[in-house]
Order: sequence, then C-alpha cells, then structure tokens
Amino acid sequence: MTLLVTGGAGFIGSNFVLDWLGQSDERVVNLDALTYAGNLQNLASLQGDARHVFVHGDITDRALIDRLLAEHRPRALVHFAAESHVDRSIHGPGAFMKTNVEGTFTLLEAARAHWNALQGDEQSAFRFHHVSTDEVYGSLAPDAPAFTETHPYEPNSPYSASKAASDHLVRAWHHTYGLPVLTTNCSNNYGPYHFPEKLIPLMIVNALAGKPLPVYGDGRQIRDWLYVGDHCSAIRAVLAGGRVGEVYNIGGWNEQANIDIVNIVCGLLDELRPDPAGPYARLITYVKDRPGHDRRYAIDARKIERELGWRPAETFATGIRKTVQWYLAHADWVANVQSGSYRDWLSQNYAAR
Repeated sequence: MTLLVTGGAGFIGSNFVLDWLGQSDERVVNLDALTYAGNLQNLASLQGDARHVFVHGDITDRALIDRLLAEHRPRALVHFAAESHVDRSIHGPGAFMKTNVEGTFTLLEAARAHWNALQGDEQSAFRFHHVSTDEVYGSLAPDAPAFTETHPYEPNSPYSASKAASDHLVRAWHHTYGLPVLTTNCSNNYGPYHFPEKLIPLMIVNALAGKPLPVYGDGRQIRDWLYVGDHCSAIRAVLAGGRVGEVYNIGGWNEQANIDIVNIVCGLLDELRPDPAGPYARLITYVKDRPGHDRRYAIDARKIERELGWRPAETFATGIRKTVQWYLAHADWVANVQSGSYRDWLSQNYAAR
C-alpha cells in the first residue's frame, strides 16, 4: 500500500511524512518541486529508508503525475503542495495561481483518470485528500462565531483567493465526476521545520541574532494556532474515516494575538537562552501593516471531533515550548535554510516598512 504525497518536503508535508512513517510501514511517494520552502534536510532521517521514495518534480507536470500514479498505484493522494505565504502572494501572485490553481487542477485530472481506470475495492478505497487553509473564509469580527465548514468563502489576499479556487475545484470534481475527495481547512500551523519567514520562526531566529522583531500594525491580529503534529494526526483521522466529499476544519482551539505570540516567544527565549543584552522583547519593532491584512481567524473544530473523535493533543503552552526548544537545538538547520534568496526576500518585504 502506498500514499502519494505532494509537497512532502515543505513544512507541514515533511512533518506529515515523518509522522506517517513513524507509525506505519506503508510506503510514501513524495513529490516536491523543492522551491524556496521545500527542504530535503527536513527528511534527512529517512535517507536510505525504502519506504520513502522522493521524486523531484512539479504538480503541474501532467505526464509525471500520470506516470507516478500508474507506477505506484497509491490508495490515496494527499495534496499539501502550495505556495502559502501571504506577503509573497502580494509581491508576486502569479506563482500562486500556477501552483495552487493550475497545479491542483492538474492533480485532479490525473487522479480522475487514474481512479476511473481502477476497479472494485481498489477504486472504492481511493481518496484525494486536499489540504487547505482557514484563510479562504476571510476575516472575522472580534465577537463573531468561529469559522464552520459552511462559512461563506471571502478570501482577501491573492494567496487565500488561490486556495479558495483550489477548494472549489476539488468540490466540483467530486460533484461532477464523483471523484472521492476529502478537504481539510486548517488554522495557522507552527512547529519544527517551519521556514523562517512566518511569524513564530522569524521571531525566534531574529531574536537569537539580535535583530528587530517586526510586528505588523498594532499586532492585535488574532489567529488560531495549531501545532503541526496535531495537524498530522487530524489528517490521518480524516484519511481513515472522513466521509467522501466532506470538509473538515482543523484547529487548535488556541486564539492568540500576534503581539502576544511574540511576547510569549520572547519570554521562553529569556528562560531558555537568555541574552546578556537584556530581555528579547526590547527588539519588538512595529512596522507598517500589510495590505488587506485579515484581522481575525478562528476555527470551529467540533465537526471533526464529533465525527472522528479528533482533538488536538497540544495546548499552545506545550506546543510553543516544544517549538522554541526545537529551534534552539537545530541551529544548523536554520543556518542552512537562510540562503541568499531568503535574505533577499526579508530585505524586500521589510526594508520599506
């Protein structure tokens, strides 16, 4: 038995591959284009493991997808591959349309052809699992109920619009063609192997280097934070028991304002790696807010708990401590991902703010 995983060298994808092979002998074929956020070092522990087959390629390459499906005959395709950084989507939306929309379309068409050629139990067991985001739902007022699976789509950035489009494609391929799909919409993930342009790893890395900790606007934007290991366990639950054609929201029940996150990270670093120059919070620097910045996201994850019995194992307090400890213990990983292109991106995004 085999899974085909797209984007399995990225942050969430690599955590999923490591989690899956840590609990199962089922083989994983891992397709990743190795763009700036894809990092084979995340998967170094699997070197020489016959259960992990890495393929360097793009999800828009239909011939490659067809070949992988025919050769490995996976029982499920788990689709993580995506451009996912809002700021990058503002600066260059084209890559987001290509990967998130065209790439998902290519995968759906290849999966549909593959599924139609299967027979009997093999056909009935096949699943296309699409991993998406809560950002497709737009922004919530401070006192508004959390996002449920039936909340209207109101994407506000090129990134969230591209993910909303991909969600709609997945839904349409199920309703029009009968393709057995599952969709999960998750809240903000954090944890090991997170590329250091996102809030939490950026704060950790900059603080340790004595650099400013850039906080957008007033820092009161609220997100629901989900430890990546909990996200992996939720995907396992949905893949195992989710109802075909259904959407499941995955959240951590951990709403936090960005500035509070930064102060928590600073406090943990003060405890675990104190700076002789003083508390890390001295480095907090407020910068101009980004265009169209959503004010609040919150996930109502009762459906996945009710139907599949899943709840996050980590509180924010336990998950953020594990995350900070991981970054402190993996300075070599951080140094290796900080390539010239990464530094160029930070300069481009924050210099004018």
